[in-house]
This record gives sequence, structure tokens and C-alpha cells, in this order.
Amino acid sequence: MSDVAALAGVSHQTVSRVLNGHPSVRDETRERVLAAIGELGYRRNTAARALVTRRSGIIGVVTSGSALFGPTSTLIAIENAAREAGYFVSLATVAAWEQDGLRAVLEHFLSQGADGVVVVAAHDDAVEAVREFPSPVPVVMVGPRELPGAELHAVAVDQYGGARLAVRHLIDLGHRDVAHLAGPQDWLDARHRVRGWQDELRAAGIEPGAPLSGDWGADRGYEVGCELVAGGRLPTAVFAANDLLALGLLRAFAESGVRVPDDVSVVGFDDVAGSAHFFPPLTTVRQEFGDLGRRCLAMLLGLIEGDDAPASVVEPHLVVRESSGPPRHDGDG
Repeated sequence: MSDVAALAGVSHQTVSRVLNGHPSVRDETRERVLAAIGELGYRRNTAARALVTRRSGIIGVVTSGSALFGPTSTLIAIENAAREAGYFVSLATVAAWEQDGLRAVLEHFLSQGADGVVVVAAHDDAVEAVREFPSPVPVVMVGPRELPGAELHAVAVDQYGGARLAVRHLIDLGHRDVAHLAGPQDWLDARHRVRGWQDELRAAGIEPGAPLSGDWGADRGYEVGCELVAGGRLPTAVFAANDLLALGLLRAFAESGVRVPDDVSVVGFDDVAGSAHFFPPLTTVRQEFGDLGRRCLAMLLGLIEGDDAPASVVEPHLVVRESSGPPRHDGDG
């Protein structure tokens, strides 16, 4: 840093401010310092920085290793937010949320000197496993909206509210028979979406039936779509727990000559890449993963500094496309 300061003709403190993105540096000075950094090939000495700050600049992130859209997008958002904040991410995946495996992962992070840990939790057993581990560094869980006790901190997308948005959209279009193709019920998100579907229907004076059993895959959506067609009585609308289930439904309906949205409307959840190019383009609920990652990092960094951190909830948004429309009445079409 001294060499950079000498070449740029500034103080050591000015170089530090440029490196840390401090706003009180004139543009021409910043450019001169950055040019000197480029010419000298300067790199931060993270080991020396850790000795001074007593922090490693490392955040541990634990996931289940799922390739599904939600967990993967959450992980990418956290990594991006960490990099923007000047932190490195150490990643570990667990095949099952069990005490021994999670304990080994957290001990590994602690041995690296991690300043804090983020757990991307999709199951109840993940919450229980983390609760039972006495971590000496802050832990933030991404997924559960509410956590028991004060020792855990949560950031979540409002899955329940997102489901209500989807169902309210269908009710506003005139639908009274809205089925729900649910995700696996050992997932927190899937259960919240079922409850949101039920409560929104009841708020409109409609008693929901049993949800249709599903998983997260397009194959299951296709199977359920075929079963609905074979049963001879379609609901006027189906709210699918994610976009892949909706994709399977759309294929089954298309092959059977069922028109979407004329005969049945379909709404998904996630707004995966390409959902605007399903046929027809899919109405769905978008999860704001960028906001989720930033809030997660802000909470964790606040906890590292000793601040209080109430639970944070990210609101999803409805994206209306051509797969949803008013129900067809007798004599139409």
C-alpha cells in the first residue's frame, strides 16, 4: 500500500479509502490510485488484514446441495452479496440435516475462522439441527419465516403471501374452483404455499378441497395433468407449487387438447428463467432472490458487529402472463 501511495502521490489512508469504497475520495484521485494499483499489481494481504481486524473476511454457507431453482438462486444471491461486501464464501453441502454432519461442517467453518454462518434451510430438521449446535459466531437461517427462541435469526421470502397473491389473482378473474398441485410437504416452502392457497380461498368464501400431491418436478406435473384430464372434470384453475410442476401440467393439457387458459388457467411459483417462453407464457410468483441475499448479508454483518437483528421477510411479486384468464362459462367458445 505504501508503494501504491507513493506512485499515486497520495497518503496511505487515501489508498485504504479507495480500496474500501469510501465515498469521500475525489474521482480523479480514485482513478490515480486505481491506475497505480494496476501498474504495481497490488493485491490485499488478507492474512495481514485479519491480524489487524481480528476477522477473516470469510462467511460459511451451508446448503443441502439441491439443484432446484430456489436453493440454487438463494446461494448465488448470498455469494454475490458477500462479494459486494468484501467477504469470501466458504461453501459446504450436507446430504441430510443430521446433527453429526452439520456439526462437522460448522466445526470446519470455525477452523477457518469464519466470521459468521448462513444456513440455507428448507426442512424442519435443518432448523432443529442448527438450534442444537452452540455456535460461537452468528448464524442466519434462510428459509424459515419464524424461528423459536431468540438464538436463531431468519431471513425468508414470504411463501405464504406469495401463494395468496397467486390465488387472489385467480379469484379476481372469476375462478371458484382452484386446485393446488402441492410440493413435498417436508419442505417449509411447500407447506406455506398450501396454507396460503387454503386461506385465500376461505377468505373468498370457498372451502378448499385436498391439495394434489406433488414434488418439485415437471414429470409429476405431467402425471397429475394426465390424471385430471382422465378424471373427466377439470378445475377451472390450477395453482402449481413451482414452475416445473406447471410446465408438466401445460404439456399434459396440450397433448389432451385442453386449452390454457380457455379451459383451465395455470399459475406457477418462482418465475424460473424461461417461464415467459412456456406455451402459453406462464403467470407465476417471482421470488426476489437478489433482495434476499442482500438482506441476509446485512443481517449477518450486523450480528457480527453486535447489533440486534429481527427477522426479515422479502415480499414476492405476481407476474401475470397468458396462462391465466377468466373461466369459460357454458355457451362460451
